[in-house]
Amino acid sequence: MSDKGLIEQEEIYSKILRAGRRTYFFDVRSTKANDYYLTVTESKKFTHDDGSFHYKKHKIYLYKEDFTSFKEILDEMMEYIIDEKGLEVISERHQKDYKKEDEPSENGEIKSTDSFTDLDFEDI
Repeated sequence: MSDKGLIEQEEIYSKILRAGRRTYFFDVRSTKANDYYLTVTESKKFTHDDGSFHYKKHKIYLYKEDFTSFKEILDEMMEYIIDEKGLEVISERHQKDYKKEDEPSENGEIKSTDSFTDLDFEDI
């Protein structure tokens, strides 16, 4: 098989999702029997102190016989997360002023949500 034939076979259909330091590649590939399957690759960029960088990649292979069960569980897990935590992103990476519970502040004091009082602006 020529290189061109191999490239055409591997690039059946692809989509890319860029998400900060992570990039997700969704690729439809072909088996030896000329059936299709899906690969999902997470590529994450890591930068070294000297400015050089490398990528770590993790890949899953998803075959048609697993699509229905995989999609059902994925939908259930995403729905659970949204139901429990909502759509707002809460993380150190996305909010510069985010502090973990019981994490020391800049002056060394430990702030815990246990020490906060719920206030309603109508009370002021």
